[in-house]
Amino acid sequence: MPAVRETTAGDELFRLPLSEFTAARNALAAKLKKEGDSEESERIKALPKPPVSAWVANQLYWKHRSAFDRLLAAGEQFRNAQAAQLAGKSADLRGPLDARREALGELTKIAAAILHEGGHPSSPEVMRRIMTTLEALATYGTHSGAPPAGRLTADIDPPGFEALAMLMADVEKSPRSAPVIPPRRAHPSTDDKVDEALAARIGAANASLAEAQRELKQARDRHQALESSLKQAAMEAKEAETRKHEAEERFQKAIAFAAETAQRVRDLETDEREAAQAVENATRTLEMASTELRTLLSYES
Repeated sequence: MPAVRETTAGDELFRLPLSEFTAARNALAAKLKKEGDSEESERIKALPKPPVSAWVANQLYWKHRSAFDRLLAAGEQFRNAQAAQLAGKSADLRGPLDARREALGELTKIAAAILHEGGHPSSPEVMRRIMTTLEALATYGTHSGAPPAGRLTADIDPPGFEALAMLMADVEKSPRSAPVIPPRRAHPSTDDKVDEALAARIGAANASLAEAQRELKQARDRHQALESSLKQAAMEAKEAETRKHEAEERFQKAIAFAAETAQRVRDLETDEREAAQAVENATRTLEMASTELRTLLSYES
């Protein structure tokens, strides 16, 4: 994802109406070059114009920060809850999920209003891409590798499994080997009593370490199971999206067929009216001819 260095001039580009982006970018690049900052000029000049969906996400960041921050906060709470569960601790996932859902719902309504005010259609595909980008931003949060919120030049997909694992926790360290209990001496003494106490403490520590290793294994197993479930869910979501596109294509074809059929009906109705008029004209002509013939015959008689 292309990032933008945090400069006032560069940031201002992403606050503008989408139709003004290219002209403003070129003007800023020319200004920087004239001022002698060729490197920054080239970087600004290379910025691609965002698609309308990424532009809306930028507007939400710059102009509706409270609602945007609520989404990031809910995403942070959800990541913390997931990390706690992976560590074998009890954590509430429903609360953060509900908070994230509410924040997304609020931002979706604002996004539709931004599209309307900017003269852009709020088609289902555009709204879907906006939602996907917002969900990805909530997942990344303020992580060092997060996309530059407010400065997007493209839509964002949710992080992959490896990136998600990095977001959830630091690299797990291998557990140390369990300490060995020193053997007791054959003849008890005062020192032996001290050694016995020390051995008991070491034994308790060994037991605690073994329990910690068992819990770590359970946490890793749970993480692998969740990762597998997440991968399966992603595949199912992709399949559902494919089916959705296929359904939309069939729907569009049905609309086109219905329009074509309606046009054929109108054409046939026009032909039928013309034919009826022709029959009426022919009937009238026949009647006139018959009248004229009877008149001529009456003269002969």
